[in-house]
Amino acid sequence: MKYFIYLLIIVATSLMVYNTTVLDFKNLLEGDSKTALISILASACVVILLLILLVSRAIQQKRGTR
Repeated sequence: MKYFIYLLIIVATSLMVYNTTVLDFKNLLEGDSKTALISILASACVVILLLILLVSRAIQQKRGTR
């Protein structure tokens, strides 16, 4: 499960990088740039949630409870 979470973090990060290349910094809230900006924010949320999951699983293992 831990490796699957790492894989998802890598996929979300690569989507953030790809969507950054699509951005048009002159018109951030128009057309494809708007979609790319929303995708970047969604990917960032996924990365943050997965990191929280990893930390909570580590704390759970140190406490010895499941």
